[in-house]
Amino acid sequence: MIQSSKWRRARLLILGYHGISIDDEDCWNPSLYMPRQLFAERLSLIKKSGCTVLPLAEALPRLYAGDLPEKSVAITFDDGTFDFYRQAFPLLGDFAYPATLYLTTFYSQFNRPVFDVACPYVLWKGMGNRLNLGPVVGIDATFDLSLAAARDAAWKEIRQVVEAKKLSAEERDELLRMLAGKINVDYDEFSQKRILQLVRADEVKKLSAEGIDVQLHTHRHRTPQNRESFLREITDNQTSIREMTGRLASHFCYPSGASSPKFLPWLHEAGIESATTCELGLASRQSDPLLLPRLVDVSSLAAIEFESWLTGVSMALPRRR
Repeated sequence: MIQSSKWRRARLLILGYHGISIDDEDCWNPSLYMPRQLFAERLSLIKKSGCTVLPLAEALPRLYAGDLPEKSVAITFDDGTFDFYRQAFPLLGDFAYPATLYLTTFYSQFNRPVFDVACPYVLWKGMGNRLNLGPVVGIDATFDLSLAAARDAAWKEIRQVVEAKKLSAEERDELLRMLAGKINVDYDEFSQKRILQLVRADEVKKLSAEGIDVQLHTHRHRTPQNRESFLREITDNQTSIREMTGRLASHFCYPSGASSPKFLPWLHEAGIESATTCELGLASRQSDPLLLPRLVDVSSLAAIEFESWLTGVSMALPRRR
């Protein structure tokens, strides 16, 4: 069988996650968030399938040395939202499973809702209202937020204004507060729940002390197309993580999966050992260490499909996007 074959033993399944809902985030965006119970079920399936869960920093050298245990798995989380600390971390502890947290560090220092995801979420929370963008960003346009297309269009207009005016993080946060007020969303309640906020420095320190491997996801969650700016993202990210954990991070995850061949020499220059993508697949000895595939797990993935990835059977089946 594939699951006990030399073929599967020579491959590493790197699982990727974003968020585990605190409230209703999985109803808003199930491609980013899954319910806590579903994540618990995933961990149970990993255990039931007899997989060996390894820290990524251990799994990768063993992959290239041809020394992996059977059905090897590594678990990774992108971004570092607070829900990882509150929801995922305790569950991982229940199973004694290691994990890598790819942390984008700016919003760990500016601990407010991350504007680029919080704004669409607030628009979704305000469904049923009509929004006039005039008082918010000075655009005379009204949107019926009960319609998904209208919410998308409103977000597009807001984002264009924010980028054109180069608003600071503080200004964006004030805009988000104003927007919430216009569509009857309680910004203070939303903020107090720390939905779509990142872990604070003290929480990162605790996670690291308790075995979570905190690694690189750029400082500002972006991959600039010029060398100097790209390297600055890595350096600022490394500096911030070292201040919080006392450790030098050298493993990287491309924000939003935005990998490019032009980034590879820059990552080499920065001393990066590995980089994970959102490309679907199992990693093998033939995989470029800076272009590692993952299975980005989402709520819509059926349990039987998830199990097929654990065993490796999925690689023999037709691909579905």
